[in-house]
Amino acid sequence: MPSGSAFSGSVNLKHVKLGYQYLVNHFLTLLLVPVMAATALELARLGPGELLSLWRSLELDLVHILCSAFLVVFVGTVYVMSRPRPVYLVDYACYKPPASCRVPFATFMEHTRLISDDDKSVRFQTRILERSGLGEDTCLPPANHYIPPNPSMEASRAEAQLVIFSAIDDLVRRTGLKPKDIDILVVNCSLFSPTPSLSAMIINKYKLRSNIRSFNLSGMGCSAGLISIDLARDMLQVHPNSNALVVSTEIITPNFYQGSRRDMLLPNCLFRMGAAAILLSNRRREARRAKYRLVHVVRTHKGSDDRAYRCVYEEEDEQGFSGISLSKELMAIAGDALKSNITTIGPLVLPMSEQLLFFFRLVGRKLVNKGWRPYIPDFKLAFEHFCIHAGGRAVIDELQKNLQLSPRHVEASRMTLHRFGNTSSSSLWYELAYIEAKGRMRRGDRVWQIGFGSGFKCNSAVWKCLRSIKTPTNGPWDDCIHRYPVDVPEVVKL
Repeated sequence: MPSGSAFSGSVNLKHVKLGYQYLVNHFLTLLLVPVMAATALELARLGPGELLSLWRSLELDLVHILCSAFLVVFVGTVYVMSRPRPVYLVDYACYKPPASCRVPFATFMEHTRLISDDDKSVRFQTRILERSGLGEDTCLPPANHYIPPNPSMEASRAEAQLVIFSAIDDLVRRTGLKPKDIDILVVNCSLFSPTPSLSAMIINKYKLRSNIRSFNLSGMGCSAGLISIDLARDMLQVHPNSNALVVSTEIITPNFYQGSRRDMLLPNCLFRMGAAAILLSNRRREARRAKYRLVHVVRTHKGSDDRAYRCVYEEEDEQGFSGISLSKELMAIAGDALKSNITTIGPLVLPMSEQLLFFFRLVGRKLVNKGWRPYIPDFKLAFEHFCIHAGGRAVIDELQKNLQLSPRHVEASRMTLHRFGNTSSSSLWYELAYIEAKGRMRRGDRVWQIGFGSGFKCNSAVWKCLRSIKTPTNGPWDDCIHRYPVDVPEVVKL
């Protein structure tokens, strides 16, 4: 228990910091209000005759007034025309796997033992699963329930159709979207890239227009969902009065690794099936029913560094089995990418008080004492909600530590990992759905989505909530949200 003086000191320090933040963030207001008040009082003291004399002393004629008015109108018009079009997130939907696709720990390990004759590999996967943060309800596609798995092209297409069409159908039910109203289509799936493409598959299924602008992104990893959002935003800037459909998924069927290399066995333990469909629009009338407005997208690419480029790498092992190898340096590289990303996004979102503290500490380290610890900006002052890519327990732990977040701030990420596993680029949308299902999203709240992916990339998006969102009754969490949050132990003994 802290002493009275220590407690008093901490309270006083807290008040000083709050006062400093208010002073800096409202500096312009605090400066201008007294000046405007003094001017108003001075004008109020003048009589009608004095005001008329003051007006005449300005020596303004009709030409001056008209020129000034024209200049104001011209500048205002240029400003309005040059502003980027607002991009609204009308609604989104996440695929909810059926119970028949569940893979409890016991089932996963039993299949692993039947498939592999390497005891060391089995024990390694057991240890990974025990510490993964996944729960008993995560799901794998039907082809992975076979012994051995059936990673055929037909089975892969079947999974793609199941998860993508289900998510789009749900989105159509929610929004009343008609196929002819879709002007732009962006699909991202990193490891499964068939011909015809997944975007062509969607166009064929829903009979979309022949002049639709479609894009299919592959090989861009778990952060590709935010790259798709960025691409759709850019398209909406140059095509007025348009709707964009973004689909984010990862197809698990063709990517089951059957070898014994430990760095390539990790994805087997962590990745699970999932997909999300998102409707974006720049139509003004959609602002009334939209959930969010896109504020910023910041992308960071570390591909010029060889270590970063190879830390998530698809290759064949010594036996000829293909898979994704994850480097031991992955977390360090992710940390470096995050630092670069927040250095860019910080000035866009942080209050001035935090920016000045960061600047002064940086100058002090350069000029006074290099031993000073760098100042970590308090991003909790900029955002109410955080959606951190549910890539694994280590990823969430590292970001919680680096950004000094509370357990509640990372609750959506941990619970998404527990319930759905690592669903790759769509995980951010399951996390946003969790926050909504908990009834925590209010008008004006700001959301920070952070994704990591091969290459190596760190991408982030900032959204602003446009209306308080009622707890949805038909989302991916509707049958289990009452059980969450749950305690996720460090180790689950199998």
